[in-house]
Amino acid sequence: MFEPDLRAPETAEEALYCVFHGDELVVDMRAPEPCLLPRGEVRFLAPEPVRELFLGYWHGKPCFARELDRTSEMLPPNYQVGNLYQILGRVPDDLFALAGRAHQLLNWDRENAFCGRCGESMGSHSHERARTCEPCGSLVYARIAPCIIVLVSRGEELLLARNANFPIEMFSTLAGFIEAGESVEECLVREVKEEVGVDVDNIRYFGSQSWPFPNQLMLGFFAEYSGGEIVCEDEEIAEAHWFRPDALPTIPPVHSISGQLIRHHVEQYQ
Repeated sequence: MFEPDLRAPETAEEALYCVFHGDELVVDMRAPEPCLLPRGEVRFLAPEPVRELFLGYWHGKPCFARELDRTSEMLPPNYQVGNLYQILGRVPDDLFALAGRAHQLLNWDRENAFCGRCGESMGSHSHERARTCEPCGSLVYARIAPCIIVLVSRGEELLLARNANFPIEMFSTLAGFIEAGESVEECLVREVKEEVGVDVDNIRYFGSQSWPFPNQLMLGFFAEYSGGEIVCEDEEIAEAHWFRPDALPTIPPVHSISGQLIRHHVEQYQ
């Protein structure tokens, strides 16, 4: 269980660390919690961090995010480095969410060293997770990019698409970023129309998932087909088809919200 907090303890001998070598997560796959390293190991790996942030408490133990110098020497053989995709499904969901939080906050801290309004150095806010500029009073919170992700259905059939830029031949649900001045529902209707050319209605909320690639909040929905023919937007969608629940292509894992949407729908027809 993770409890966020801003107030780091005075002593942290039992502290745990999410360590990043640049943008890559350092893991020890021999450990029960491979992306949380104890304080003693971290002192050995990264005695002089580029930056460090207190995150809160993981099962009662203080937890920090620490970034190593990108140009530092290679790590010992028993440690691995990789992006967050590589631990998705290999660690519990709450641990993956904690590593994602650490990654997002380190990026935010790095990208807001200086004020975007006046150019002066930014400091940490005393009682909020924010960067603040004392000279001009600017306040910057960690950026979150809200996105819709939707499973479109036609009776028992599912509309799934293959992204033109994704290296694996996997079919998934449709998704897109919410634009300024747009409601979630308006975004959903627009994105489906733009990506595959069909109209939808009967929009129903399913759930959400933090998706730290790099800073999305995925808002999951179901919607029903109401008209139109599939016409793919070439730059984003390689192909899209209707699939029956008993004849699905390769789909995302259950640890992703797209995989959860698909499996929830399929279970209704088993």
